[in-house]
Amino acid sequence: MMTKTIEVKPSQPTDRTRREFLKTTTTAATGLGLAAGLTVPRLAHGDGDGGETIRLGLIGCGGRGSGAVIDASRAEPNLQLVALADVFDDRLQSARNRFAKVGSHMEVPDDMCFVGFDAFEKVLAADIDVVILATPPHFRPQHFQAAVEAGKHVFMEKPVAVDAPGVRKVLAAGEQARERGLCVGVGLQRHHQHHYREAVKRLQDGAIGEIILSRVYWNSGGVWVHPREELEKEYGRKLTEMEYQMRNWYYFTWLCGDHIVEQHIHNLDVANWVKGGYPVEAVGMGGRQVRTGKEYGQIFDHHDVEFTFQDGSKLLSQCRHIPSCWNSVSEHFHGTKGTARLSGDDPSWSRIESDSTWRYEGPTPSPYRVEHEDLIAAIRSSTPYNEAENGAKSTMTAIFGRMATYSGKQLRWDEALASSIDLSLPEYSFDSTPPVVPDAEGYYPVPIPGVTQVV
Repeated sequence: MMTKTIEVKPSQPTDRTRREFLKTTTTAATGLGLAAGLTVPRLAHGDGDGGETIRLGLIGCGGRGSGAVIDASRAEPNLQLVALADVFDDRLQSARNRFAKVGSHMEVPDDMCFVGFDAFEKVLAADIDVVILATPPHFRPQHFQAAVEAGKHVFMEKPVAVDAPGVRKVLAAGEQARERGLCVGVGLQRHHQHHYREAVKRLQDGAIGEIILSRVYWNSGGVWVHPREELEKEYGRKLTEMEYQMRNWYYFTWLCGDHIVEQHIHNLDVANWVKGGYPVEAVGMGGRQVRTGKEYGQIFDHHDVEFTFQDGSKLLSQCRHIPSCWNSVSEHFHGTKGTARLSGDDPSWSRIESDSTWRYEGPTPSPYRVEHEDLIAAIRSSTPYNEAENGAKSTMTAIFGRMATYSGKQLRWDEALASSIDLSLPEYSFDSTPPVVPDAEGYYPVPIPGVTQVV
């Protein structure tokens, strides 16, 4: 049967597209945990009857971390925010003031507010049950590993790494968490979004037959930027290079992973979820055409990647940060019996077309709240719950795509995951030299396809 063509509806991306939960991976993880006789540790602050207080710490007090704490507080009435950490005191204090307006259970005393690159250690040493990890993605592997070693349940924002060594570290720490019975949630929220869960189940059950082509998009005009001159005027002094890059973390590959990793991971993750696996090959093109100013650091403003799955089917991937163009944040699937399209922002637009048309008509609770409800329910019930493996492998899918566009080479998954190119630093301080520095005119080195080495 010929595959139908579905018109792609432009949709305006929002900051609300974060987080998800791989149903098949979690089901398998639960089975493995039960088979091994593992149990999730009971909370230290009650008798496990569902009324005990969940004591929460936050590492990374920017907008994403603050939003995750608010979502967790809405998901769990018996939650107490205990400790905060950030490298910037002004960002910590802004979040702290926001939390205090919610209620007394969200007020954090001075002696539980920690600032600096080592502040995460102090939060993990506190009497907490769960920690939210929401710093720039570069720090996620280090913080996740430390949280597991400290015996804390974890909710970590996506992406969970910016390079292959970081992915491998997360995979290892995720396995350690499983062995220790710790619950791990990852901020890929579509896995907790009702219409996605129902649609993916239908697709996996063969609603459109064998899926032969997938298409995913995060095309937008771009996100915030903080020019150096504005920052230095605001703070009344010159910033060190590390301070500047940390304030503009989105525009440096070592901190963000590039927007194909930081944003487009959501769409790539959905394709992986539907296909029940991860791509084995990638080739792509990308570059900087419009956002070329020094304020945009070193990342590309567009990526276009062709992935290949083990069964030979293709995944076409686009992401773009260029204003005044066609925008779409969506996923599309073409099968031997029909087509499907999905959107995180508009459940009514999502549909499956085969012998008949399916549209979701059920409830639409916030997936940002539901993902915390699911994690906390698992903690309370001592149910094995671990999203680390899929979080790491979907992150690697996005890194895989970036490696293809940066290098211009056709790459295999195994060689990409084995890459020894490590973007971490030997030590962290505001006087440290970042992995990339500007030239005499203030411009940063940009990857060059055909020249840049990625493996």
